[in-house]
Amino acid sequence: MRKEVSVRTTLDLPDILLAEAQRACGAKTKTMTVVMALQQLVNAAKIEQLRALRGKIRLDVDLKALRGERVAGTWPSRRR
Repeated sequence: MRKEVSVRTTLDLPDILLAEAQRACGAKTKTMTVVMALQQLVNAAKIEQLRALRGKIRLDVDLKALRGERVAGTWPSRRR
């Protein structure tokens, strides 16, 4: 497991852009705004990498068997 380490960094960011981003994501701090933006960027890049694989990987899977009772639009009842 990778240990998360924080790094102190000085950045020159446009005030208006940072304030707009902070309002948009609802972050309480500028640091959290930047962290959320970086996480979003990383997630978007990962999604694009997965999309690039579309049609390039052959899976020999029986979806009906995997879905079990969900076939034909029925869903298992939720237990509470």
